[in-house]
Amino acid sequence: MTRILVVEDEPGIALGLEDDLRLEGYDVELAGDGNAASRLARTGSFDLILLDVMLPGKDGFEVCRELRRAGLKTPILMLTAKAREAEKVLGLELGADDYVTKPFGTRELRARIKALLRRAAEGPQSAVFHFGDLEVDFARGEVRRDGQAIELTPIEFRLLDTFVRARGRVLSREQLIDAAWGPDTFTSARIVDNHIASLRRKLGDDAADPHYLKNVRGLGYRFDG
Repeated sequence: MTRILVVEDEPGIALGLEDDLRLEGYDVELAGDGNAASRLARTGSFDLILLDVMLPGKDGFEVCRELRRAGLKTPILMLTAKAREAEKVLGLELGADDYVTKPFGTRELRARIKALLRRAAEGPQSAVFHFGDLEVDFARGEVRRDGQAIELTPIEFRLLDTFVRARGRVLSREQLIDAAWGPDTFTSARIVDNHIASLRRKLGDDAADPHYLKNVRGLGYRFDG
């Protein structure tokens, strides 16, 4: 049975998460503070950690940092306050795999958990990723079509890297800006669209009927590869 460690100091939220996840068939253990979370994560065999940011003892950032420095590879899904965009970026930089903002719907949380567990089961990202007649060499920072290098700008490569690593998931323009340009960057949605249009052309992805970089109306973009 898949085991999930839920780290949440508000009893009502913690019990609600426990009940919902148990109904989904997961084995759940609770931790109410950062110290307990760090200890349990290291000693228990968990498949995923659901980690709140605001915790007594040690906050979620410190717990995440400690676990990654200790070499723990367990997927970490962080819970952040909706108004605190910087928390999301910091959590990802410290080694979290994804985040969900409060308040969140149970369907969204279940979907993110399933996506992380699926990616973990697939194993680490290969150094070279293939789709169609294209390949992305992450180590060399290159993209090739039928063995021929395609010249991408650094922004375009970071966009493609972000899409490949989150394949199948819808990414908002805000998420793409954080990943490709960096947090606290004042970049418009139009600029994001222009870079994606350029990336499509270079990849040979038909803008009228894209096969890989698909627009999800009102939400953002999704990479299907």
